[in-house]
Amino acid sequence: MLVTISRQYGAGGSDVAERVAAALGWRLVDNELVEQVAARAGLPAADVARLEERGASFIERLARTLVAATPELFSAGGAATRGAVPEFQEADLVRITETVVAEIAAGGNVVLVGRATPVLLASERDAVHVRVVAPRDYRIGVVARRLGLSAAEAAKAVDDTDANRARYHRQYYKRDWEEPTGYHLVLNTAALGLSGAADLITWWVTRS
Repeated sequence: MLVTISRQYGAGGSDVAERVAAALGWRLVDNELVEQVAARAGLPAADVARLEERGASFIERLARTLVAATPELFSAGGAATRGAVPEFQEADLVRITETVVAEIAAGGNVVLVGRATPVLLASERDAVHVRVVAPRDYRIGVVARRLGLSAAEAAKAVDDTDANRARYHRQYYKRDWEEPTGYHLVLNTAALGLSGAADLITWWVTRS
C-alpha cells in the first residue's frame, strides 16, 4: 500500500509524512527522491542537497544545477551564462521523476512526499492520497520562524512556492493542484496539529 502527501508550503506536510511513516513502520521517501532523480540526471548529490527548499520548483532547481555543471550543452543564445532553465530540460527531468516514483511505489508500504505523486499514482488501487493544508497567515508564520525571515519575505516564499507547485501540475499533468477531489483526505494542520493529521492518515490506512 502507498500514501502520497501533497502539501501547501509551510503546512508541515513533510513532518506529517515522517510521523505517518514511523507509525506504520513504512519507508519514507522525501529528500531521497531528490537524490535519486539527481543521480539519474547525472547531478552531484551534494549540489542538490545545498539547494534551498523554497523558491523555484524542485525540477527547475535541478535544471539550473545541470546548466551550471554542463554549460556546453546549453551555450546557444547564452542561456547558460544567464542561468536560464531550458524548457526541454525541465521536461526531461519530469520524465526521470516519473520513472523513479514508479520504481519506488512498486515496492509498496511507502509514504511519498510531493513531486506530483498523487497524480503519478492516481491509478493505484492500494493508495491513499492526502493533501496537507493550512491558512496562509499560519503558514507565513511557520516559514518566518523556521527560516528566520520577515513576514513579507515569508509571504513571498509561501506564495512563490505554491505558485510553482500549481504551475508544475498544470503544465505537465493538466491538473488543478488545489482541487480537493483529487485526494482521499484534505487535512488542515492549523486545526488538527501535525500529530492529529498524522493520526487521521494512519487510522485511514489501517482501518480496513
